[in-house]
Amino acid sequence: MMLPFKRAVLALLILAAPTLLQAQSAEAPVQQVLQTHADVIVKSSRKTIGPAIDALATSGLPEAQVVLERWQAKDMWVNKETGLFVFAEKADGGLQLFDVSDGSEIGIADRKQFKQLKPNSGIRGMIASALVQFRLNDPNPENRADALTAIERDAEASHLAALRGAIDTEDDADLKARKERLERLLTIRFDEDEAARLAAIESFAGDLGVDVRATLNPLVASEIQTAQQIPDGAVAVEVGSDDLTREQAYDLLVEAGLAPALVDTATVKEALIANISGDTVAGVQVASLNEDAARAAAYQLLADQGLADPLVTQNEIDKAIESHSFFRVYVGAPLPVALAAQATLQDIETQVALNQTADLVLDALSLASIYFLAAIGLAITFGVMGVINMAHGEFIMMGAYTGYVVQLFIPDLTLSILVAIPCAFMVTFGAGVLMERLVIRWLYHRPLETLLATFGVSIALQQLAKNIFGTQARPLTAPAWLDGSMVINDIVSISYIRIAIFILALLFLALFLIVMNRTRLGLEVRAVTQNPRMAASMGINPDRINMLTFGFGSGIAGIAGVAIGLYAKVTSEMGSDYIVQSFMTVVVGGVGNIWGTLLGATMVGTLQKGIEWLNPSNTLAAQTYMILFIILFIQFRPRGIIALKGRAAEA
Repeated sequence: MMLPFKRAVLALLILAAPTLLQAQSAEAPVQQVLQTHADVIVKSSRKTIGPAIDALATSGLPEAQVVLERWQAKDMWVNKETGLFVFAEKADGGLQLFDVSDGSEIGIADRKQFKQLKPNSGIRGMIASALVQFRLNDPNPENRADALTAIERDAEASHLAALRGAIDTEDDADLKARKERLERLLTIRFDEDEAARLAAIESFAGDLGVDVRATLNPLVASEIQTAQQIPDGAVAVEVGSDDLTREQAYDLLVEAGLAPALVDTATVKEALIANISGDTVAGVQVASLNEDAARAAAYQLLADQGLADPLVTQNEIDKAIESHSFFRVYVGAPLPVALAAQATLQDIETQVALNQTADLVLDALSLASIYFLAAIGLAITFGVMGVINMAHGEFIMMGAYTGYVVQLFIPDLTLSILVAIPCAFMVTFGAGVLMERLVIRWLYHRPLETLLATFGVSIALQQLAKNIFGTQARPLTAPAWLDGSMVINDIVSISYIRIAIFILALLFLALFLIVMNRTRLGLEVRAVTQNPRMAASMGINPDRINMLTFGFGSGIAGIAGVAIGLYAKVTSEMGSDYIVQSFMTVVVGGVGNIWGTLLGATMVGTLQKGIEWLNPSNTLAAQTYMILFIILFIQFRPRGIIALKGRAAEA
């Protein structure tokens, strides 16, 4: 019953909509701005739409942002009859219209009376750039940060004024610093005031930001040119310097049409062949043209007869170069700006070199801490006991797998690592004691047999790990608070995992010193190390001390495995990646001395990183050079940096 009535009301609304639209929108300021540029807005050409977008963006009207956003979202329509702009949404029976000035509802209109504005991707990009100035002052800090990111990604000259207007009103210290920095970068790129550009360039002296170098590098783009005199705004270039050789200088003259081109060997040969008459060329026997000098002389005869281009003599080359000036022209910016940018870049390069050195030192210390952790257990078993344990790397591997197993049962990563460290110590301590009781105790003072036996144990442990865990790498996941890196600047950074390993290495150094110098076990170990017979006569059981010492060294290797597993892949072969470096660390530092092990790890880590820096494309070659250096070092100092006195020294 009510359906005909509803249709009638809807029809009346559709008929009345144009009148309502005209009454509410025609006098609105934002509508007037749109009407001023109505033709280009309706046409929607990327080449002509710029003034319309700029007019809205700079109008100062509070509703301008909404208009731009709705236009970008294809929600803006134009009345075909009146030419007025509205926002519209599809509705039953037509379009639901909204006023562009305040967003209020106008009514429902026939869709055929309106045309939808559909800006293409290029126009939407231009609108997005214009919206930046509104978003720079958005109440939401996240929106302001997004606006800054958008400018950093694709800056335009129009952003500079908007950015300057948004600095004083910024209440967030970090965002204000970003705005000020970005304003200086845009000043360098787009400001027409040379003094302002120079001041902005000088403010970045020593700045290590990649964005600064990306901004300054285009300003120092240059090319070398030649002319009779050096023009204003150019810098003279000396011929024969690294910037311009004599050959390059003459090539410039030839390219500029200021000197004849040199005749090359191929041209000489072609000319001679083309002018052969019988068995002669220009009256010279062909058989005699077997040397460059003879061919050049024959070619000169052809040139004298006008049959070939003349040769250019060295005197002519020198005269041509001396009669012209060569200069560098900066094509990226005026000379004062380019020179200021060049000076700032040179200062930055100095800072970059210093920071690269600092970054290399941090990498070396980080690697040294890893080697120290890997070698500290070996310093006990090999250095103190004199046992060549080739299975030491497998104890590291066992510790890493222990951490992996613990994480299977304890999902909390922080708690799992805290539990894994003592578990790894107990597992590898037990394995070390078992190995000492079953194998090592029967082979003391027999280094060759010990080496072969422990090498066999190493292979057996690797195969056992493959049978249990498979051949694929297993994850030992670090807690979230160890993710990422400590970024000091754009050049110097170090991962939190490496910082944790470095701290752990220092803790183990302290633990080792306390155990060896402050406990009865340490006293007995030192006694057995220096004189086992005298220690036995004092009531110390050397056999028991050897067992505990070997177990203690193996346990420390297990803890090192947990730490290394957070950084490296956990596989059955991971121990073999560290056994060679561990032995080098102990031998170079001084067998059996913890301070020597620390110095040895530092030396090996620094040496490896230094060689890798000199030869970054070939890691294997870097390791080879390092081993050769260590061999030479041992030749001159066979007992290491700090030599041990006692049984280990005698061994």
